[in-house]
Amino acid sequence: MKDVAILVPESSVMQAIADPRYLLTAVNQFMAVSGKEPLFNVQLVGLKKEVILNDGLFTVHTDKQLKDVNKADIVFIPALAGDMPTAVAANQELIPWIVEQYDGGAEVASLCVGAFLLASTGLLNGKKCSTHWGFAGELREMFPEVEVVDGSIVTEENRLYSSGGANSYWNLLLYLVEKYTDRETAILASKYFAIDIDRNSQAAFAMFKGQKDHPDAAVRTAQEFIENNFNDKITVDQLADKVAIGRRSFERRFLKATNNSVLEYIQRVKIEAAKRSFESSRKNINEVMFDVGYTDTKAFRTIFKKITGLTPIEYRNKYNKLVLK
Repeated sequence: MKDVAILVPESSVMQAIADPRYLLTAVNQFMAVSGKEPLFNVQLVGLKKEVILNDGLFTVHTDKQLKDVNKADIVFIPALAGDMPTAVAANQELIPWIVEQYDGGAEVASLCVGAFLLASTGLLNGKKCSTHWGFAGELREMFPEVEVVDGSIVTEENRLYSSGGANSYWNLLLYLVEKYTDRETAILASKYFAIDIDRNSQAAFAMFKGQKDHPDAAVRTAQEFIENNFNDKITVDQLADKVAIGRRSFERRFLKATNNSVLEYIQRVKIEAAKRSFESSRKNINEVMFDVGYTDTKAFRTIFKKITGLTPIEYRNKYNKLVLK
């Protein structure tokens, strides 16, 4: 029997508390039906008997308080809500307990932006971590010693697990179910909850927004030029000349400020524009390709798939808002 502690932090997302309990309880039922012993002893754990969420909209009754939990095998940290620094600060009392459980052999899994609370423990320093694509930049900024993995659905390192954004945490839950039971049970759970069991990237859902919250005015000027002229062919030398900085110095400063090389930034801006066009227009692949400044079909397809995880045709078919005939 695995003792599972699902934390109930202040300022957390109700669904990210309820879903792991629901799934693991269902897995216990699947196992019972097949004549096996239930595997997970699932308990909601918090600092108080009752934790109020969403400004009083929900009240969660915990099964145990932290002081009453001697040892957990698995600890889940649900997604936090609202402003991340504020949410982390509100849950500082949970941090020593999480570290204590990990040091005692527990596996610790953060769901979506629960990664911020996990990172605040220091356990992720020097290790890989996933989170919601929209919060990756903020996580890097708050915790520079953590290696944030862009676009990943599930990340695992040294008994520490993290997931991508929003419903991506269901894939982490299935990943752990398969680890502790077997593939057959995980597939049954995926079918029951209608989850794509082998989805491994959130890249297709990501919307690229260049990081401009930095003090380098020259780099911001270059970013704005790229974003306003994505349909043209833009070179690094052209940008360096525009801001009157030597190429090597410009590339170094750009990477430091944006977490992207100049070429990566240009590519991501162009592909983001292509995605928007595929979503909202009837243009064909070549038309969109030319609109965003590419003339080589193979290069466009390769870069598009590298960034989104899908080919241009797959992306258009999946997300186009119009009926394509």
